[in-house]
Amino acid sequence: MESIRIVKFFKNKSILVTGSTGFLAKIFVEKVLRVQPEVKKLFLLVRAGDAASANRRVQTEILEKDLFKVLKDKHGDGFHSFVASKLVPLAGDIVQEDLGIHDSDLRRNLWKEVEVVVNVAATTNFDERYDVALGINVLGAKHILEFAKRCVRLQMLLHVSTAYVAGVQSGLILEKKFLMGETLTGDSYLDIEAELSLADKKKRDLRAEDATEEAEKLAMKELGINRAKLFGWPNTYVFTKAMGEMLLGHSRGDLPMVILRPTIITSVQSDPLPGWVEGTRTIDSVLIGYAKGKITCFFGDLDIIMDVVPGDMVVNAMMATMAAHSKQQAEFTYHIGSSVRNPVTYATLEHCGFRYFLANPRVGRDGSVMPTKRLSFIKSMVLFRVFMTLRYKLPLEVMHLVNLLSCGRLARGYNELNRKYKFMMYLVDLYKPYVYFDGCFDDLNMERLRMAVKKDDAEAKMFDFDPKHIDWEDYFSSIHIPGVMKYAFK
Repeated sequence: MESIRIVKFFKNKSILVTGSTGFLAKIFVEKVLRVQPEVKKLFLLVRAGDAASANRRVQTEILEKDLFKVLKDKHGDGFHSFVASKLVPLAGDIVQEDLGIHDSDLRRNLWKEVEVVVNVAATTNFDERYDVALGINVLGAKHILEFAKRCVRLQMLLHVSTAYVAGVQSGLILEKKFLMGETLTGDSYLDIEAELSLADKKKRDLRAEDATEEAEKLAMKELGINRAKLFGWPNTYVFTKAMGEMLLGHSRGDLPMVILRPTIITSVQSDPLPGWVEGTRTIDSVLIGYAKGKITCFFGDLDIIMDVVPGDMVVNAMMATMAAHSKQQAEFTYHIGSSVRNPVTYATLEHCGFRYFLANPRVGRDGSVMPTKRLSFIKSMVLFRVFMTLRYKLPLEVMHLVNLLSCGRLARGYNELNRKYKFMMYLVDLYKPYVYFDGCFDDLNMERLRMAVKKDDAEAKMFDFDPKHIDWEDYFSSIHIPGVMKYAFK
């Protein structure tokens, strides 16, 4: 692969970004504006009813974030005029045809001007309603491709997926594309149109039965999980992301396209704001639960490798793939993770977390300092279920019996605790495939790209996406955990 000039690629480019109020998209937008101020336009698609609402969302949910402080300091009083000349908020929705952009003149202008489409829009909830996940992760991908095909100057479509479309595997997982209708069980055909019809029929049937909103929500969630497991995927999120990839690969024609599959994305490592994170990322749920004093024991094997990658490295890889494959009429698939190049175990995160909370003790709601104790981990899932039964389920059964004998005086408390117990065990089943995941994601394609970028020392430093450069203990102790406590802990 020849050397790549990433900064030069983005000069005078007009780029359409979906999912622009999300974590990755914000990092991408900030980076492009900072390293290439001569970018022509960034069209930011946001879910909004009108242009004014879209503009407000961009201002409050993107530009007012701490992430943009470096850019604000760089431009000083000229910051607002600078971003106003570069950013174009668009009211729309990827679940609709034409991306929900109803103004025909605006659509035509976009088709004339847009050169790069970056799709970062997704619902990442493992147990999302099936109809919602299909709408965003599958139909959304289809609508973006259709829109991109109408862009007469288009050079590239970048679709951000997830490495976990591979499902639950062990060993080395290759960077290979899905075939249309491929399943992980290998003994069936996945008919995407049939899945869309099934979800639609299920929703219509529920409404015909006058199901409550909550009952409909639960039924649609259950349908998604069941369909995913039927075809070999552990949850609705990765199942629908895999279907989205299939549709894109099958229908792209000769459109240049990159499928980028990150592993577990964590806080910014260095550029522009170390530790910056939004929302509760997968591994951070346990950190926050421990910080709040709600988790004292968890399940999992601390010796298993967790494949994580900082958000800024993912964005650097996004930008490098775009520059490398612009105008190349082919499909390219990349993993961006750390399990092959610089593996780290859950034990490292646990150790760093314990040291952090020793130095920064937790404070309870009453203001008292909470003692710092190591989080207990039960390696075997069978033993964890036994523990949960003895610690929680049996006392609940005793409470249920007492409630019956006392004519229902404990009903409210019992029902609430029983609901929490069932929900906790539901989450255990949902996260179990990843806690015990022992596969690792091959990144040979990504390594070739890194070698091409490294031919230019300045760009290699500016767009670092080599996990070998991460000191995991330093990253977790000094950057990620403090970042989670500052930006995600509430």
